[in-house]
Amino acid sequence: MTQTIAPRVRTLVLLFLAVTGALLAGAAPASAHAALTGSDPERGTVVDTAPAQISLTFSEQIAVSDDAVRVLDPQGKRVDKGDPVNPSGTTYAVRLLSGLPDGTYTVAYQVVSADSHPVAGAFTFSIGAPSETSVSVSAQGSDDGLVGLLYGFGRYVSYTGFVVMVGGAAFVLACWGRGSGVRPVQRLVVSGWLALTVSTLGLLLLRGSYTTSGKAGDVFDLSLLGDVLQTKTGAALVSRLLLLAAAALFIAVLFGAHARPSSAPTADDGAARPRNDSEEAEEAEEAEEAEEAEEKRDLNFGLAIGGTVVAAGLAASWAMSEHASQGLQPGIAMPVDVVHLLAVAAWLGGLTALLVALFRAPAETPVGRDTVQRFSRLAFGSVIALVVTGIYQSWRQLGSWSAFTDTRYGQLLLVKIGLVSVLVGVASLSRRWTARLAEVPAEKAGTGASGTRTSDAGESDTGESGSGKASVSAGRTAEATDAQDASDRQDAQGAQAGSEAGGTTGAGSVRAAQLARQRTAVETARQKRLRDADPHRSGLRRSVLAEAGIAAVLLAVTTMLTQTEPGRTEQEARAAGASSSSSASAPTGQGTGAVTLNMPFDTGGGKSGQGVVTIDLEPARVGDNVMHVYVEGTDGRPMDIPEVKVAFTLSAQDIGPLPVTPDRITTGHWSASGVQLPLAGDWKVEVTVRTSDVDQVTVSKNAQIG
Repeated sequence: MTQTIAPRVRTLVLLFLAVTGALLAGAAPASAHAALTGSDPERGTVVDTAPAQISLTFSEQIAVSDDAVRVLDPQGKRVDKGDPVNPSGTTYAVRLLSGLPDGTYTVAYQVVSADSHPVAGAFTFSIGAPSETSVSVSAQGSDDGLVGLLYGFGRYVSYTGFVVMVGGAAFVLACWGRGSGVRPVQRLVVSGWLALTVSTLGLLLLRGSYTTSGKAGDVFDLSLLGDVLQTKTGAALVSRLLLLAAAALFIAVLFGAHARPSSAPTADDGAARPRNDSEEAEEAEEAEEAEEAEEKRDLNFGLAIGGTVVAAGLAASWAMSEHASQGLQPGIAMPVDVVHLLAVAAWLGGLTALLVALFRAPAETPVGRDTVQRFSRLAFGSVIALVVTGIYQSWRQLGSWSAFTDTRYGQLLLVKIGLVSVLVGVASLSRRWTARLAEVPAEKAGTGASGTRTSDAGESDTGESGSGKASVSAGRTAEATDAQDASDRQDAQGAQAGSEAGGTTGAGSVRAAQLARQRTAVETARQKRLRDADPHRSGLRRSVLAEAGIAAVLLAVTTMLTQTEPGRTEQEARAAGASSSSSASAPTGQGTGAVTLNMPFDTGGGKSGQGVVTIDLEPARVGDNVMHVYVEGTDGRPMDIPEVKVAFTLSAQDIGPLPVTPDRITTGHWSASGVQLPLAGDWKVEVTVRTSDVDQVTVSKNAQIG
């Protein structure tokens, strides 16, 4: 069996690489997780007159509230009229008060993207001329504080609960029917249902604060809860709760009627079948057995269909409200996402159920090799589904090979792919232990219905199969177990004889209860020794435990992925920002308009000392000019540095350097007005950038001043 798996795995890997390469090479534009792609006025610009409104353009449709977009004057007072409107497409506008004075204004926005994630940011523009501003907009969004942390934890718990509940039930139905009567497995599935239910309720309460203020005190704000119920995410959470009610009924039937043993005796009961005096009685008994078997098959079929429908509905509550519902091909992406989630649940949830069964199942209901082999086939099919759906999702969310390393989403996806690879490698070890387990009779050391020990004839077979050391170890363990069992039985019999020798009837009944508890404890200890006696089964337990540990980390990374801006959207937002910047930086003509100079710098302080400094000079003529300085890091984001200095030199006329020290407006933005350039000509503009106490560099470019 293990020899046929390796070619399959190689084929899957080659298929994954080929199809992924083809898809990523020919990716088309798409978006998910909204990003600001433009504004009017643009970031950092100076307009002559106050605009009537501020408009923001995003990469996708967003949800806005009355306070979603705020415009603040230099003193921090609101100058917008609130209630943003959506005039067209993905552009949203808010009207301003009339008669605004000159100065620097701050635009702060906090919206919710169509895939349910909050998006926040801020930028400045100036009317007439830049000025100092008292506004300090925190870079922390509503999803970065305590509420954001709790919301992320709730998402992780909800995913874990879904995986454990669905995967555990699938393991019982598809791999181990007898497991429906095993108490540890029942507790596992019910715990998954409870975790998913409680976390969904928690997410519903946290959602309002998570997408608005981010304050813990707003968690129980009923008005925010009412607003959440009107959103797509709120509807998805409510639908999930309704489906969980149906799941509770499914679990009750699975561990109730399905777990109930047949009333008719079977060959596995360990007792002789009763002989009937009449043929009619025998025929009636056979008919009753056939009817019960048919009812059992019908019940299994009904549970399989009903469970699949409920599980798919629960998975759809994520698919219809998150990344899959927006961007490229949502009609295909949402069903693919449902299949992906179901495959994850069948694999990782079934793995958790197998782990519990291997460690906690009683000796009279062991996990046999057939059960492990059936789960191995189920897991292999799940991996195939994960590979196919994962290829599509990677292409849709990344769009290019560079996004794997240039974006946070791509980097997390690489971590996830690595964890899946390690998990598959550990799973191959489990398959080897399963193959060795198949060489050993399933009931090597068990008990019959009468309580006597079964034959140990299987030991010689194990030795002949090439597992000599394991056979000797297992044989010694079995001998020790027999000796310990004999000692336990002698102690219990001695105690019972003592109780029969004296005492009243009342004292005897108390002693009998004590003896019953003692016998139960002895039997429990014996079952544990029997369960731990097989070295192959112990090896399988260890490998499955390792798989479960990796699976827990994998779920955490998956949760982080669902809260991260997709790489495709991040790169599109960068491209849009670069396009807007290049458009604004193009000279309007020599001596007739603004001049923009872009100068890369490297202070030698590593990545934190690298970036681009941009000089905007308006109107770039003789006399007074307004200068803006922008400093951005290698990631295109504003860079917070201690100091920037500018000097102008006209070498042809031996003028300069004329030093200018701009005022800091906000992170990455400095400005200076009244910059005097006395003559026209080819001026050298030198910019000194200091990124630390010891790291600084001076870069320069020439600009034609008319």
